[in-house]
Amino acid sequence: MWRLRVLHATGYAYPSPATASYNEARLTPRSDTRQNVVLNRIETVPSTRSYRYIDYWGTAVTAFDLHAPHTELTVTASSVVETDRAEAPSEKVTWADLHSESVIDRFDEVLRASDYTPASKRIAAVGKQIAKCHEPAEAVAAATEWVRSELDYVRGTTGVHSSGLDALREGKGVCQDFVHLSLIILRGMGIPSRYVSGYRHPDSDAAVGDTVDGQSHAWLQVWTGSWWDLDPTNDSEITEQYISIGVGRDYSDVPPLKGIYSGQGATDLDVVVEITRLA
Repeated sequence: MWRLRVLHATGYAYPSPATASYNEARLTPRSDTRQNVVLNRIETVPSTRSYRYIDYWGTAVTAFDLHAPHTELTVTASSVVETDRAEAPSEKVTWADLHSESVIDRFDEVLRASDYTPASKRIAAVGKQIAKCHEPAEAVAAATEWVRSELDYVRGTTGVHSSGLDALREGKGVCQDFVHLSLIILRGMGIPSRYVSGYRHPDSDAAVGDTVDGQSHAWLQVWTGSWWDLDPTNDSEITEQYISIGVGRDYSDVPPLKGIYSGQGATDLDVVVEITRLA
């Protein structure tokens, strides 16, 4: 088990004073069987009152709004989390089980296409070939292997609004794109699958006390009789290096920050993530 501290600071600068802004932050790690949240604090400058609620997908949301004119806004989330390795899938189902009416009805929301994970005849054909040769749990690994064969990890080639098909056309992307493309092929095969947002410490041999530059990360949860996690970008199981924040159908359900403001022009954005292994 690891104990990790994460500092996630986001700064906005407005070209002219914003007279009001309304915001939601999804920056609170989840407490579940794999991780325990010791501390979480979200602060804003200018300071404002906030309230928390749990959204439809079980993600903790901190909502706040500002009504005094401001040209800058900083949101800082500080968390300490104890993490462990994810459990291996405990149950297995057949393709007939997955294609049954009861399973399709139960998992309808995480089997459908979305703006980030649109349906594709080409990808569906790939999934069909994979399903012929593998049982569902093994098909997941084969599908994510295909995704890695199609995409190179290159920062800056896609944006937060890019779909999995956009990344496929470019042949490159970041973790968000690897997950969205994986979701397209898995859902096309009839495997319920979700997008997970969080953080990943980059060093499996991290020394206690060292602080490293980090970044938000994304990976998958799939259901093949039970829910289990894997990282398609790094071809990895979920270890103590990972901190999960939330799950959803795609990125649109779990953005770290989203909001609207009253003012002119686009904002400048600066994001800093630092991760420290405490134990």
